[in-house]
Amino acid sequence: MSFIAVQALTGLAGAASLFLVAAGLTIVFGVTRIVNFAHGSLYMLGAYVAVTLARDWGGAIGFWGAVAAAALAVGALGALVEIVLLRRIYKSPELFQLLATFGLVLVIQDITRAVWGAENLLGPRAPGLDGAFALLGHQVPEYDLAMIAIGSAVLGGLWLLFHRTRFGVLVRAATEDREMVALLGVDQRLLFTAVLFLGAALAGLGGALQMPRQAASLDLDLLIIVEAFVVVVVGGMGSIAGAALAAILVAEIHAFGIVLVPKSTLVLIFLVMAATLVLRPAGLLGRAGAESEEGGRAPPPILRAAHGKARLAWPLLALAMAVAPVVIGEWGVVLATEIVVYALLAASLHFILWGGGLVSFGHAAYFGLGAYGAALAVKHLGAGMTPALALAPLAATLGAAVYGWFAVRRAGIYMAMLTLAFAQMTWSAAFQWVRMTGGDNGILGVWPDAWAADPLVFYYLALVVCGATIWGLQRVVHAPFGHALRAGRDLALRAEALGIDVLRVRWLAFTLAGAAAGVAGGFFAFAKGSVFPNILHVGTSLDALVMVLMGGVEHLAGPLAGALSYTGLAAELARRTAHWQLILGGLVIVLVLVLPRGLAGLAARAERMEGEA
Repeated sequence: MSFIAVQALTGLAGAASLFLVAAGLTIVFGVTRIVNFAHGSLYMLGAYVAVTLARDWGGAIGFWGAVAAAALAVGALGALVEIVLLRRIYKSPELFQLLATFGLVLVIQDITRAVWGAENLLGPRAPGLDGAFALLGHQVPEYDLAMIAIGSAVLGGLWLLFHRTRFGVLVRAATEDREMVALLGVDQRLLFTAVLFLGAALAGLGGALQMPRQAASLDLDLLIIVEAFVVVVVGGMGSIAGAALAAILVAEIHAFGIVLVPKSTLVLIFLVMAATLVLRPAGLLGRAGAESEEGGRAPPPILRAAHGKARLAWPLLALAMAVAPVVIGEWGVVLATEIVVYALLAASLHFILWGGGLVSFGHAAYFGLGAYGAALAVKHLGAGMTPALALAPLAATLGAAVYGWFAVRRAGIYMAMLTLAFAQMTWSAAFQWVRMTGGDNGILGVWPDAWAADPLVFYYLALVVCGATIWGLQRVVHAPFGHALRAGRDLALRAEALGIDVLRVRWLAFTLAGAAAGVAGGFFAFAKGSVFPNILHVGTSLDALVMVLMGGVEHLAGPLAGALSYTGLAAELARRTAHWQLILGGLVIVLVLVLPRGLAGLAARAERMEGEA
């Protein structure tokens, strides 16, 4: 009994911090409908600012003054982001909003590194709360009780704000129907700015309150945002009470799981998220039916067919990729191999994104399953490169078939979150199943066979196989199956009336895309000589999305252009400057604002203007 009580208190303390972040995220999403991936960066900034203020100005403002000042500073930054960036993309498709906030993540992380350095920062303990008290024979930190009290107070304050003030009524009204709120004469710009200030301040407060419990580090943004997504989804998007309930559930699972089932704790958390999305997509306290109303906006239905000079691009591109190794040198061959692999990953995501309107935030699962399938075959079966590469798409196909069966039954942001949950479950398994996967140490020694050991030979092998797979995907796009897939994307009810099994077609397409990503994953494993769990993490999925959207989702050449520009630019910037993330993130944001149709769209427009002239 004493163990249960102590672990329950520990879980509640963790829930308080998680609730602060998730509450801000759910408020912002409820009103603006933007999935703000940079919300975790605001949490990270809250931790850094609080540590700095407490360390340098603690004598003047004290520990709690530093916490409050950090929350207000981060809130002001959130308001500034809304005015400068988010206000310009409210009417953009959800994926472009995600792309813009991802660029913001890169910018904030690089600025944070430049200001505070790469080392972790330890903050001071809260005065008067740096001890512990005895509970049933166990020591419980006093600060845990303070966290529980603060979390409860914030929950109560938010309830009063949203139910007893005019601002709260407007926010709740905008959550239900923001168009009607605009018709009533409410200044939406001011309302949205205030909401971003509140959401960012809550994230900053959550980060600042972690000072005595956790060091400020550059990893905090991605670590917290994924858990915050879990809480928001499980509780119900837009529900403050749901966020509180889900935060307690997730934190208690973590508190008890780390003791009872330490090798499955992370899996359990994402399993809860996946089960919620499968059984009750609206969440525990979300509004029933919201999942059907908030379906994602399908990508533009027009695929720009190659014509005129554009038709020459494909053979010219193939010729350039074949000749490139002769002139780019040894380092260039390694980079070119990586570009070819990522081009296939991006093309496989583009296939379901454009072809079926299927939004995936977890495509890294199948890329990673392919990589681990090949690496495990080498490590545990002693297989050579050829059979290992054959097993890579098989492993990815099995994973995509199982995950896809559930995922294609959801739409828009709910499907995206379900794919994210599945990908994070797979990442958790790879991270914690040390005996099989090596855990965080990864699997080493995954090298090509002797005949393909030369980087140039391996490059041509990857070019031929990945190029053929991309060509196959594009053939499927124009085949009867591709037409059926697009019919289900544009007019699902009419397609069903014509006898097309829309769910079955989507499932098969999802599985095929997963298999293609697995091919890319297998080559990635042999190109790097190793596989680590981070290949399955959300960052890899976001990289693939960035490539597709940067290249242009309306064009078959889009994912190829995106992979070439994003991978090549990131590698070149990393060689030349320590602030490559800042530049790359800034370019991503500019791309969303200036070139929403991507690089391929820009080329098509130039050709069209030339034809008209």
